[in-house]
Amino acid sequence: MKQMFRSSRPGSAAMVPAGFRLYAIGDVHGRDDLLAELLEQVEADSSARGPAERVIIFLGDLIDRGPESAKVVERLRTYRPTRTRLVYLAGNHEEVLLQILDGDQALLPQWLRFGGAECLASYGIDASQLRRMAPAQAIEVVRAAIPPSHVEFLRSFDDTFRAGDYLFVHAGVRPGVPLEQQMRADLRWIREPFLSERAEHGFVVVHGHTVRKDVEERSNRVGIDTGAYRFGVLTALGLEGTDRWYLQAKTAVPEGNLPIQSALDAVSSQSG
Repeated sequence: MKQMFRSSRPGSAAMVPAGFRLYAIGDVHGRDDLLAELLEQVEADSSARGPAERVIIFLGDLIDRGPESAKVVERLRTYRPTRTRLVYLAGNHEEVLLQILDGDQALLPQWLRFGGAECLASYGIDASQLRRMAPAQAIEVVRAAIPPSHVEFLRSFDDTFRAGDYLFVHAGVRPGVPLEQQMRADLRWIREPFLSERAEHGFVVVHGHTVRKDVEERSNRVGIDTGAYRFGVLTALGLEGTDRWYLQAKTAVPEGNLPIQSALDAVSSQSG
């Protein structure tokens, strides 16, 4: 777990360390167009607010679903904004792709159904051809298509980032379990009982993973996956001191093009 400055102040407004300005960006899912626009908004917003130590946290699921996973990965792999610390957190979609690249043949058919086909298309691979291959051969094709620099970048992602009274993570945490004992499967996959939990966690969890049409604010969590691939909205949460604000890049998505949620995405947790 990476962290800046820990704080625990029950009963008071959550805050980030003094002198810092944080932006957390929700699930991109291959929408490079929205990502480019949102990063421009972040630059303009930060400049307007004046000097501060800036941190930008990407909450995972950069890939799959949308049409431009390869462009998203390349954009962020080479992204070097001035005076900015960049934090990349792993989502369940990065996890599955890396497991396939490591030889997990059983995951390949399901991955192709829940966004992998679109991801591969962005790297110039027709998923329909892969489906006709033996699994081992198909994995070799995937390995050859994705540049080693992209794989190395995805493997470098962390699971959590702590700043002041906030914890940033892809999916959430298992209620009642200390942070240092949280299982990676929960951090990347959990939905329930996390989403319906009302007790405080000792920090406010900022997460993606579960799509909502609007930002979901609770006293103990903030969900910012507003469905870039499904609803055409990519959200960034801004934090400074006790202030909290939102930036959004938006585009229309025809109703007939709305993807169907897969069985893998519907998993609450793989930790049992």
